[in-house]
Amino acid sequence: MRLYEIPFSTNVERVTLALALKGLAVEHVEVDPTDRSPVVAVSGQELVPVLVLDDGEVVADSTAILRRLDDDHPTPPLWPDDATRAAELDVFADWFNRVWKVAPNAIADGDGTPAHWAELRAHVTVFERLLAGRRYLFGDAPSAADLLAFPFLKYAARIDPSDGERFHRVLHEGQPLDGHPAVAAWIDRIDALPRA
Repeated sequence: MRLYEIPFSTNVERVTLALALKGLAVEHVEVDPTDRSPVVAVSGQELVPVLVLDDGEVVADSTAILRRLDDDHPTPPLWPDDATRAAELDVFADWFNRVWKVAPNAIADGDGTPAHWAELRAHVTVFERLLAGRRYLFGDAPSAADLLAFPFLKYAARIDPSDGERFHRVLHEGQPLDGHPAVAAWIDRIDALPRA
């Protein structure tokens, strides 16, 4: 398998966490963020990650890649076996990808309002409640929910000084961990996991 990626990509980190959890080897193809022509050549679009499977099939979008990895390599599972719990995780993934990201994207694009900053702070509290009494978002083992959310929430705890991405600075500044010990501990737990 080949994984097309750019440095500091939150969506790529989702996939590298999943690959490592499943013990899968991958060839990394680092792409210059200012020249995404290799990504376009293989997938017809500019967004990363893009995973080229061993049979040549191309899968784009981090959530779709996680789903495909789970279908092809079911152990350990990223989605629960129980259909109801799997549907709940799908709802979480949709909420995270389509609702949670609105505020930080608006702020990073220069369109942020005080309400966007307040929403970003409030979401940390949502995660604190989700993690009450749990080690991971959907139970006792990492799931797709953890892998989808972590690369964004980790910025609440720390940011690489060489990371110049405005979106990541917004995440760092807008997600205070004060009063959120479960989130802080969860960030440390997920951050300790290997990446492929």
